[in-house]
Amino acid sequence: MFKAIKPVAQVALLIVGMAMVCFGVMRGEADAVLAKAIRLCLECIGIG
Repeated sequence: MFKAIKPVAQVALLIVGMAMVCFGVMRGEADAVLAKAIRLCLECIGIG
């Protein structure tokens, strides 16, 4: 019984994950994450 449920659960979680990523991109979260990553990298090497 569990062998039949596992693939269905994996596909469902994959679809939910993709939907969350798309929602975050539509809200502009990707730009915010990139800006924070750039700031962090510049601080680590001592430029910023």
